[in-house]
Amino acid sequence: MEKIDPAIYLPATIARNQETVQGRFWPKFRRSLAAIPFAPDLLAAYYCALDPQTPARARAALLGALAYFVMPVDMIPDFIAGFGFTDDLTVLLTALTVVRGNITPAHVERAELLLSRLRDGEV
Repeated sequence: MEKIDPAIYLPATIARNQETVQGRFWPKFRRSLAAIPFAPDLLAAYYCALDPQTPARARAALLGALAYFVMPVDMIPDFIAGFGFTDDLTVLLTALTVVRGNITPAHVERAELLLSRLRDGEV
């Protein structure tokens, strides 16, 4: 298994990723909702990453994955039909595998509730 770069755990990296995620997550999520089948996992990861009760290592991994999702340039451009989000999904699933135990039922419930409201046009 490949080692994770310890630099992702540096406070400055975590803070930069958190700022990027908080500033860009919602606009990209709303634009992409119909195209991303992994929306529930993505949203649960977002809530877990911003939860102060989540351990720092888990937050760092999730914030890195979420920052990759919101970055305008990545390995496979998101606008490519059928393939655009595969790299985002791969990065997110890797982070989720590492931190799965830190995503609580409350994070999942909050994600499901918001997705339901978004799809019903309430938000």
